[in-house]
Amino acid sequence: MRHIIDLSDLKMEEFNELYKLTSNIIDRPEGYTEACRGKVLGSLFYEPSTRTNLSFSTAMKRLGGSVIGFSNPSASSTTKGETLDDTITMVSNYADMIVMRHPSEGAATAASFFSEVPVINAGDGGHLHPTQTLTDMITILRLRGSADNMKIGICGDLKYGRTVHSLIRFLANYKNVQFYLIAPRQLAIPEYLRQFMRENKMKFFEVSGLEPVIPMLDVLYMTRIQRERFADIAVYESLRGIYCLTKAKLRDAKKDLLVMHPLPRVDEIAKDVDDDPRAVYFDQARFGMYARMALLLTLSKEPRYRMPKNIPGRPNLRCTNPKCITRSETYLPMETHRTPEGERCIYCEQAVEYRKRRVVVEWE
Repeated sequence: MRHIIDLSDLKMEEFNELYKLTSNIIDRPEGYTEACRGKVLGSLFYEPSTRTNLSFSTAMKRLGGSVIGFSNPSASSTTKGETLDDTITMVSNYADMIVMRHPSEGAATAASFFSEVPVINAGDGGHLHPTQTLTDMITILRLRGSADNMKIGICGDLKYGRTVHSLIRFLANYKNVQFYLIAPRQLAIPEYLRQFMRENKMKFFEVSGLEPVIPMLDVLYMTRIQRERFADIAVYESLRGIYCLTKAKLRDAKKDLLVMHPLPRVDEIAKDVDDDPRAVYFDQARFGMYARMALLLTLSKEPRYRMPKNIPGRPNLRCTNPKCITRSETYLPMETHRTPEGERCIYCEQAVEYRKRRVVVEWE
């Protein structure tokens, strides 16, 4: 069963075919109006969304298919205590594909264990967002021609920014990409991602200032400081507004710079940037709809596969990440994959710990 949990799940040959299909749809959308006639998309959004939710629904309808699901978990049986595995099992009975956004990290991986149809990760907490990366790559390739030999600045929330994590991981497939990671210390990229970049020999610089690096960039990827990711609102308030891109700050930037943003924006890009020809974030959102059309059309051809319900795990393991899906869905089997830095959770990729087994002694 093919699932899209991380865009890196695709081989480059598959991605190139997806890019070619996306380009065909952009150039000739009228040729695809019946491509998914009779197919149903299950849309499960446990977190608020505008672009991702609407673009998936629009994409499916433009292909001639239909959409079921919810955009608010309070309107689902989750409020009655239904577990994620039961929800996914039921929805995969009704739909041909499932797209899911969830606040817990690793939720999409967990969903893939119980679905009979392809699962698309529309964002799992602060972990990954592969279809935004697909959108980002379509934008870069359509407007720049290549991602090779590119200097890209990524600015803002690099700690919780799932769009950032997915994009960095996928750009490991390209040659001579230099990263300028612009963030305050509190929002620097997670260590597991830093280690990923080292292992893949990706050249990166961690800096705190935006203006000094703008003149050397080919792409500037702005992100918002995400209020919903902070446990302590006082910390968020101390960081909000730390970066704001204005037209004046673009004065010394390259003429062919691409200014991108996954949206929504708050205060990190001023309105006076919108009319600059280098600001492509609204075009980026439009490309995302076509990219999702191509992805849905590709996955709609996947056969159903009944997943085994009893999956073995290691009961003495515990993920150290309090936002991991295993903390709320405690029945999930725990397993790891090995890295040079130690064992990592298969769901959220954070470190795990071994719990001591409790020994019970009965006295007569």
